Amino acid sequence: MKNALSQALETRGYDTLTPVQLAVTQTDLEGKDMLVSAQTGSGKTVGFGLAIAGSVLGEAEAFGPASAPLALVIAPTRELALQVKREFVWLYGNTGAQIASTVGGMDMRDERRALDRGAHIVVATPGRLRDHIMRGSIDLSELKAVVLDEADEMLDLGFREDLEFILSEAPEERQTLLFSATVPAAIAKLAKSYQREAVRVETVAEEKQHADITYEALNVAQRDAENAIINVLRYHEAPNTIIFGNTRAIVNRLTTRLSNRGFAVVALSGELSQAERTHALQAMRDGRARVCVATDVAARGIDLPKLDLVIHAELPNNHETLLHRSGRTGRAGRKGTSVLIVPPKARKKAERLLSWAKLSANWAEAPSADAVLERDAERMLADPAWHEAVPESEASRVAMLSEAFTAEQLAAAYLRLYQEHHSAPEDLASSGASEPRAPREPFGPSVWFALAGGNNGGAEPRRVLPAVCTAGGLNKTDIGAIRIGADESYIEIREASVAGFLGSLGEAMKVEGAAIKKLEQAPDLASLPKPAFKPRESKPRFDKGRGGDKPRYDKPKGDGPRGDKPRYDKPKGDKPRFDKPKTETPWGEKPRYEKPKGERPSKPKRPEDSRPKGVVSEPKKPAGKKPAPRNAANPSERMDFKGKRPARGAAAAGGDKPRWKTAGKKGPSDGTAPPKGKGKPTSKKNKARRAAADGGAKGGNFAPKRKG
Repeated sequence: MKNALSQALETRGYDTLTPVQLAVTQTDLEGKDMLVSAQTGSGKTVGFGLAIAGSVLGEAEAFGPASAPLALVIAPTRELALQVKREFVWLYGNTGAQIASTVGGMDMRDERRALDRGAHIVVATPGRLRDHIMRGSIDLSELKAVVLDEADEMLDLGFREDLEFILSEAPEERQTLLFSATVPAAIAKLAKSYQREAVRVETVAEEKQHADITYEALNVAQRDAENAIINVLRYHEAPNTIIFGNTRAIVNRLTTRLSNRGFAVVALSGELSQAERTHALQAMRDGRARVCVATDVAARGIDLPKLDLVIHAELPNNHETLLHRSGRTGRAGRKGTSVLIVPPKARKKAERLLSWAKLSANWAEAPSADAVLERDAERMLADPAWHEAVPESEASRVAMLSEAFTAEQLAAAYLRLYQEHHSAPEDLASSGASEPRAPREPFGPSVWFALAGGNNGGAEPRRVLPAVCTAGGLNKTDIGAIRIGADESYIEIREASVAGFLGSLGEAMKVEGAAIKKLEQAPDLASLPKPAFKPRESKPRFDKGRGGDKPRYDKPKGDGPRGDKPRYDKPKGDKPRFDKPKTETPWGEKPRYEKPKGERPSKPKRPEDSRPKGVVSEPKKPAGKKPAPRNAANPSERMDFKGKRPARGAAAAGGDKPRWKTAGKKGPSDGTAPPKGKGKPTSKKNKARRAAADGGAKGGNFAPKRKG
């Protein structure tokens, strides 16, 4: 190891290296390609920083002037890339290394200027690095080492094409390190394609993952999942907590809910800009925020020094993600707690995830409101402020409060003020879940017995067990294995219960009439024939009628529906259809009209002289205005269209005919003007009176009806 790096580790407080750091810094592995399995929190960042030191520094203790990059570190997310850069800054601080970063969300022009000035080590995300390569702003010709951090995560995020492009642009003579929590087939294929005789490195820490993390699986009712999260936060009161959700919608909802309840909370999700994510993480490090709600991708690579609690608001889809989430806590020797919120529907999924990850969790109910308040009281009484002396600056106010209030009033006031600064816990309903079944303990010393009757006699374990327990006064826990042979059945009985079993059987030594005997040694169970497979007797389908006493109709199609009358199967020619010629009617009485259509006589036209005499048809009137009505007094004089006054020409020709305002409507029949002040009759009574005054003439329309 280089002296400059050793001094940096001592300054940082590293007394001993972690297993992964020791594994990758072996002398015989210097400069070789490696495929390393390392979990989060195992110190792998410093590990691959030490592993590439020999390739990038060579025999020197410090770097020369910076030009093209000598080492390239690729990480899946911006947060992880920036974290790697921070670690490299202090690790290579004594070597004069220039370290640059190219990550998405940052100003690309600033990154290009930094690359133009020169950099020894570049930390990048796959997408942004590919952009720089295609734009020609980065030169990879001098690369000596390439590190892929969290390679499995990069493949899951869809960066396979970007990684293959980057590795194809790098020189072939290089050291390539792949660090991955798991090594699936895709990672092995990538290593085979772009590494040369890679050495597989498995660290000891992988055998016992996350030894400093305590796992708790909390059973909660379906509707109390979010309320349980509030109680868990209040119960632990951790300096920093991360709550994981599977979607952005869950992250936004939990962030809003916790903010409304008074928690100092920030959110991390893919929809946030880089500046917003940086501010959120800085708020967690500064203590301005204590809770971070995040998705899996956004929280990848987050390293918070005081993160003591991880809550899985939703269970992940695989056990690798569970380990990555939980690995945010329990780092660098600190203890951490990983809490799984398990509604009834997710119980089986939680058990599978823990089994696949080879983890054991403490199953319990979520903290109740009373449990949270009791924990508050413990923390309040454990505060060292109770045992500190009263300073002189506060003595006068303490004396004033002591004189003004009793001790009980002061205690009540302090308790209320303490509770005001903490969110109230939630009342949770019982989840109704039971503890998972514990694994069965070893049976211990036992004695075997042989019971007459086996497969040939129809013996089955479900029948042998109650028979033996009843005859020998045993409990089912006293009986171990039961094996059924061809003619005998073998029963394993706990050694401590054999004396009581034999005493209950007596001299007869029979179980329900079948003889039983004690064996000197265990039977050869491997030689026992396997029970013959007996398929379940399949009941015939319902082939009877509704009454259950009549078979289905299985007679040939030619029979009648009840089997007593044959179908009408006579040939079509026996009973002919109605095949009479078209010339006959259906009754055959009258011939049809068979004249050809072309010769059908047309209907004779009515002769002109057949019309009624005196009736002459008039031609249709042309469309347009209706003819003006004639004047009632002078039929030769036509009125205007509305019939209100004589036409101008007629009035001018006569000269002595007054204009009527209501001419042609209701006026005297002699054509004289109506009396002054009297207009149209408005009722039958007025109409009759006017008619009498006019000499019996009928009222109504003064204009005569047109004839013709």
